[in-house]
Amino acid sequence: MPPPADDDASTNDTLAGRADAHAAVPLLNCLLREVAEPLEYGDRHRTYRLTGVDRLLRVRGTRRPTEPEVFAAGAWHRIGHVELVKLAAEELRRHTGVSNHELPGEMIDSRDAVAALLAARARATPPGDPYLRSEQSLVTGHTHHPAPKARGGGPAACWLPYAPEAYARFPLTLLALREDTLVDEGDTTALDRLGSAPPGYRLLPAHPWQLDLASRDLAPAFADGRLLRLGTTTSPVWPTAAIRTVYAPEHDLFCKFSLDVRITNDIRRLWRHDLLRLRATDAAVCRAFAAFDGTAAWLSDRGHRTAGFAYEQLAVVVRDGLRGRLLPGATPYLAAALVEGFDGNPLAATGDPAAWWEAYLTQVVPPVLAAFAGHGVVLEAHLQNTLIAVDATGTPVQALFRDAEGVKLLPGASGTAGLPEVSPEAGWERLVYCLVVNHLTEIAAALAELHPGLDPWPAVRHELARHDLPEAAALLTAPTLPGKTNLLLRWTGADGAAARYRPLPNPLARG
Repeated sequence: MPPPADDDASTNDTLAGRADAHAAVPLLNCLLREVAEPLEYGDRHRTYRLTGVDRLLRVRGTRRPTEPEVFAAGAWHRIGHVELVKLAAEELRRHTGVSNHELPGEMIDSRDAVAALLAARARATPPGDPYLRSEQSLVTGHTHHPAPKARGGGPAACWLPYAPEAYARFPLTLLALREDTLVDEGDTTALDRLGSAPPGYRLLPAHPWQLDLASRDLAPAFADGRLLRLGTTTSPVWPTAAIRTVYAPEHDLFCKFSLDVRITNDIRRLWRHDLLRLRATDAAVCRAFAAFDGTAAWLSDRGHRTAGFAYEQLAVVVRDGLRGRLLPGATPYLAAALVEGFDGNPLAATGDPAAWWEAYLTQVVPPVLAAFAGHGVVLEAHLQNTLIAVDATGTPVQALFRDAEGVKLLPGASGTAGLPEVSPEAGWERLVYCLVVNHLTEIAAALAELHPGLDPWPAVRHELARHDLPEAAALLTAPTLPGKTNLLLRWTGADGAAARYRPLPNPLARG
């Protein structure tokens, strides 16, 4: 059962109730996956034991758990979001033996951000372009993160004007950067189409929120003339689901900016070490896609531009637009939006879900496996890094992938000497988590929910079996899949790039 829609008139018909419902879904998903002991799956409820606090917890629904209740004094009692956070915090403290005073606040912040987003969406007009509408649809967000909508704890007025979920669009701030302080790597010429700089300077676009966050540190550079303010772009950009990545339709350009804000597991700063290896990593992916015999496309991170004195704070990455990569006549959608739902969702509209799903798998799975097997490239093909393009009938005809920063490379990957590597085992585990657990499992569950009676897993088994890859063959009989433990990672203060997995039952091994 999904969270109530923005215009739902059910018992959760207040903004506060709808915010609670949206925020509870990913927190419950984490709690039930990572620490709870399943006891009973009934027609209406699923019941679990939280062993740390020795409490029974039950929920309705599967893909999107709702209406949490705890058992006390011989009866079930409904709990709201604040009580759920307290229950989760106490369970985690006892489960891990570690206290965390930061994460409960992030959970509350995430819920309050949802409330602000719902209120803003009620006053705003969604984009007419279906692709942009999909990018800006993720009110619930990451399905297995305890605080997916937290925005650093700042007041909503600071971030709401730039929130994709609020249907934001805004101009970029244009700066002039003195040439002797310029750092320019790769092909960043697309940035120069956004405006012009005076002699002795180069154009540097900036995200307004980025500048607000860094204003104190940048004040000396504005004072001594290393930076000049030139105004803004003449046309707006649209923030995508990634928040710090925006799309400029007029220029068919994506720009990824640096934000000193924790969003999900990471501070979303463009770190110097990632920027310095970005071109080589991107080049490895480009080689893999150039060798692939199919329609799949890679949105290349072509280069970055920044200031030497504020390398990370002012960095902007230049990413390919859609027009040169998209098949003629095809319409792209963010894969994560297919799961969350939005007006015009082709997954919901299809009249032949089995054929739609087979077409989807044919587009998404082969390029990911080919990059791994033939080139040692591990794509982070999760829901927010994948676009699926459909034809006029709504049938998937192309997959587009993005984000070189998240790509992992195996030892011996061509042209990547000196870059950080992961073992084949760790790389495959990451691929399976991103592609199968985070991505295909979520799409399959949404499809089965919208089209009762469809079993999506035989088609996945068939697609994986087509590939002459030992790891794929082993996956068909493996008893478990790796489920990332975002709640435990955040509770124990693990590095944002770290990944620990809990084994989950493997639906591929059912027969």
